[in-house]
Amino acid sequence: MQTDADKLASKEEFAVPENNAFGKSFRDYEADGERKDIVEQHYKLSHINQTYDFVKRMREEYKKLDKAEMGIWECCELHNEVVDDSDPDLDEPQIQHLLQSAEAIRKDYPEEDWLHLTALIHDLGKILVLPKFGGLPQWAVVGDTFPVGCAFDDSNVHHKYFKENPDFNNPNYNTKNGVYSEGCGLDNVLMSWGHDDYMYMVAKENGTTLPSAGSFIIRYHSFYPLHKHGAYTQLMNEEDKENMKWLKIFNKYDLYSKSKVLVDVEEVKPYYESLIAKQS
Repeated sequence: MQTDADKLASKEEFAVPENNAFGKSFRDYEADGERKDIVEQHYKLSHINQTYDFVKRMREEYKKLDKAEMGIWECCELHNEVVDDSDPDLDEPQIQHLLQSAEAIRKDYPEEDWLHLTALIHDLGKILVLPKFGGLPQWAVVGDTFPVGCAFDDSNVHHKYFKENPDFNNPNYNTKNGVYSEGCGLDNVLMSWGHDDYMYMVAKENGTTLPSAGSFIIRYHSFYPLHKHGAYTQLMNEEDKENMKWLKIFNKYDLYSKSKVLVDVEEVKPYYESLIAKQS
């Protein structure tokens, strides 16, 4: 049976560019360039330090939601101060990435305003790098995500650095399913700590009115081993599989809309403020 996501995907008009903002292929982690060493060092630290116990501690600390109270657009503006060290495709302040992806989706899916808003807020958790929100190192905030508590799949970028992770040789965590069971559902899986899981927690605890697919996109948009390589699918349940259709639609815009052509923030601000008000 064809779902709404299937029907909409067949109508996409977005043209995928051949190269990123630096003239390289997208997500090419081996291409020489000014970003290569920064990005690889980021993943080395991430893969060594993102353990099952570390993630549990971070979730306990940040589920208190006691760092600040602010509106969505105010939070967006804070991203003028954030550049993502894990991203080989863009070195612009993150507010541009939020608006570039949201505007690209808005053009192709004008009726799906929940998807526009999801794109706007999907990376807001990157404020974790700012002092007010704990000043976490970038390896604990950005980059591809992966489950902890089970074996690190080979499809993870720079997989070699996992060998220095304490969980790598722990028999409780280094089997295919680890502490999980097949079909348990991704909501029951601990993901590496970062902006995705944090923003998911913030939205959930604040009573988000986004559909299930919106929350799924927020939590798993950086889970490239799953939605690009098909790893860890044994942990998914039926709802995950349905929501994955929307994530695959979203991912193209999240990845390929990155550009040195900047969005006029003040021009689009009224539209997104109206969306925010509608969802409040």
